Amino acid sequence: MEALSGEEDLAGVMEVDRSSFATPWSREMYDTELQNSGISFIVVLRTPECRVAGYCSYRLVVDEVHINNVAVRAECRSKGFGRCLVEYALREGRNRGATRVLLEVRSGNVAARQLYESLGFTTIGLRRAYYSEPVEDALVLARDLQNLE
Repeated sequence: MEALSGEEDLAGVMEVDRSSFATPWSREMYDTELQNSGISFIVVLRTPECRVAGYCSYRLVVDEVHINNVAVRAECRSKGFGRCLVEYALREGRNRGATRVLLEVRSGNVAARQLYESLGFTTIGLRRAYYSEPVEDALVLARDLQNLE
């Protein structure tokens, strides 16, 4: 795992984003995140074949980590890369003093929900019609970091 580095990485992240989400982030949204060093983090996972096989964007807000996005290229899925990215964010958050992690996930995204549940996340809330294209509820998930292995 490496921190996002330069335009080539950002282009790769945005490509993964566009192929993974109905409403991908804009360049301006990423630029805003990158201007908040020490609070906002974007890490990329590399393979020998792919400079950006996947990425995770997260924020550290006081003692909480908020995972914004986790995405892996379609051809790189089902290899544990998403798990590696989330585990990295959990460890880094704990190392920076966070005690809890929060995220939203589409209620219909079964694969993501299974991943998060296998990592110890539990549902703590529901945001009705949170997502668009298609409109869908978001489950709010949380995980305590104090017992992270």
